[in-house]
Amino acid sequence: MSNAARESLFEHDLASLTAACEAMALPRRTGGQVLKWVYEKGIVDFAKMSDLSKDARAKLEERFIGLQGTVIRHQVATDETQKLLIEWGETTDSFDAPPADSALRIAGTRTDRQTETVLIPTDDRKTACVSSQIGCPVGCKFCASGIGGLDGNLSAGRIVEQIWRLGRLEGVGRVSNVVFMGMGEPLANFANVTQAIRTINAEWGLGIGARKITVSTVGLPPAIRKLCAFEIPVTLALSLHAPFDELRRKIIPWAEYSTIEELLDACQEWFVKTGREITLEYILLGGVNDQAEHAEELARLARTMRANVNLIRYNEVEGVPFARPGTEDVRRFQEILRAKHVNTHIRASRGRDIAAACGQLRHEQARA
Repeated sequence: MSNAARESLFEHDLASLTAACEAMALPRRTGGQVLKWVYEKGIVDFAKMSDLSKDARAKLEERFIGLQGTVIRHQVATDETQKLLIEWGETTDSFDAPPADSALRIAGTRTDRQTETVLIPTDDRKTACVSSQIGCPVGCKFCASGIGGLDGNLSAGRIVEQIWRLGRLEGVGRVSNVVFMGMGEPLANFANVTQAIRTINAEWGLGIGARKITVSTVGLPPAIRKLCAFEIPVTLALSLHAPFDELRRKIIPWAEYSTIEELLDACQEWFVKTGREITLEYILLGGVNDQAEHAEELARLARTMRANVNLIRYNEVEGVPFARPGTEDVRRFQEILRAKHVNTHIRASRGRDIAAACGQLRHEQARA
């Protein structure tokens, strides 16, 4: 059987893999044994799964495949941030989006089908920043991810594979945190993202706690409400990036489909149902959304709910007309928020020398 026809191990959970093994006349315990090799020992080569019989390994090799993607670039920054550019095969172009007649539903025209994933190490954690889609349907004006449009969703297995690959990089070891802040809008790929989270969180899987998994969304109120019912209480981050609807519509096309008030209402429902406060992500664009009036309004919005604010200095993208704000401008913005008693942090810029911001490496590869 060709690689394209074989099923990815990363697409399976314990129940489905156990059932598949039983259907192949293999012992019931085989599924659990395989997943232990994959997630505890970091082995996807059946030939190395020494506690399985030769017959079992042959049958598994015929039906399943370990890795689906191909790493075409691997970069290491001076701050030890690492980035992988992964190329995939065919995907589905269906996704949960605004109205069906929206031009944003049109897939991009790229044929290389590449996504990026980033490992961000600090003293106390190793964070995997993963992609959920190939390209992005949102088309934020300042972001490289949406250049070229959307080429499809990543399956649950391909999302999990990104984290597994990062954990296998030399000297990395176990990934401790996962953020869905890479390419794509996670809640526009709801089914695959939530299935991937189950594997990320499961004891038989990557075993990462719910509070260490963050889903970042540009804001789809129905999907946020749907996430409220999800059984794993992850952390929710809202990519707000502007405190006024008019400005937000200028830099985030999908803001046409929901107002800030509607987004915050959905986030408040999240807090009521889960007890988890919201993180408001705010990319500071020099001269665009980084003025005192913006800080004042952002503080007002944050105080209408249980929220903290992450300020992010923009990482420049070649060919995109936005600038990185100065350090003093960022500090002043933070001081206004803190004076209003809003819990605010400035996120450290990581991996700038390897184009670590969303979509930058793929964009550079395409321009090469």
